[in-house]
Amino acid sequence: MSSQNKPKMRAQLTPMENLLVGAVGGTLETTLQMPLLTLKFATQEGRPLPTRLPEWYRGLGIQAGTLAPITAFQVMVNGLMEKVVTGGKRNLSDVETIGCAMMAGGTSATLYGPVDLIMIQQQKMKLGVVDTIKHISKEFGVTNGIFRGFCSTVVREAIYTGGYLGMAPVLTKALVTSDMETFKGKDYASGLAGSTTAGVIAAVLTHPADTAKTCMQADLECKTYPTARAAFFDHLQNKGVASLYKGGLARTTRLCGAFFIVSTLREKVIQYKSSNLEAGGK
Repeated sequence: MSSQNKPKMRAQLTPMENLLVGAVGGTLETTLQMPLLTLKFATQEGRPLPTRLPEWYRGLGIQAGTLAPITAFQVMVNGLMEKVVTGGKRNLSDVETIGCAMMAGGTSATLYGPVDLIMIQQQKMKLGVVDTIKHISKEFGVTNGIFRGFCSTVVREAIYTGGYLGMAPVLTKALVTSDMETFKGKDYASGLAGSTTAGVIAAVLTHPADTAKTCMQADLECKTYPTARAAFFDHLQNKGVASLYKGGLARTTRLCGAFFIVSTLREKVIQYKSSNLEAGGK
């Protein structure tokens, strides 16, 4: 194959660049979509919806303040995995793109699991972040308290991150380079379609695990759901498959928005860096 027919080498972001992209993207999408998170948690737990606007944003501080570093961590680890796989000398295949993203997501459960649990308990107890953490640590400890629901979070985050850093970019690339007039050469239209498709798929695959995790984390006393497995089968046997998708519409909408915001932001930064490197090499 001649050099003219070879696909252009895409720039790979440095760890600091990936951290910044993840932090900005995570903060932006969480702030814009916090009411959807509140709706999801309330629906899954079966508690009344907030009646005042500020209550829809309760927990935004910890969610945005910790989700930004978590997303930054996921994006950074994904970038490191990309360099390990390619040696920084070639582009990733589609399978490699999704695989690197899933590995990055799985490792982030060490951060994301406690964040979800603290926010859920904060909304239930109506306490501040520090007081919520103190109460959980004192009454339930670290393993059975702060890190309750860890394995379910690993599953959820591997698929979730595989969606927004893997599947969404892969689908977007396929659409933007296709012969379909709606998407050919149109980055944002392709990105929206690719992110929405990836978001729906990720939501369908992960929502049962997310529902079981949320119920388990809300029940620190283990009165009803001692494990995520118990929560899963209780819903399946006594409430039906539909119960595992409680809050599904809110979460699916949120995932589609998050996938579009973060994947588009990262892609634009990569394109900008690639163009600069290409111009500097001429």
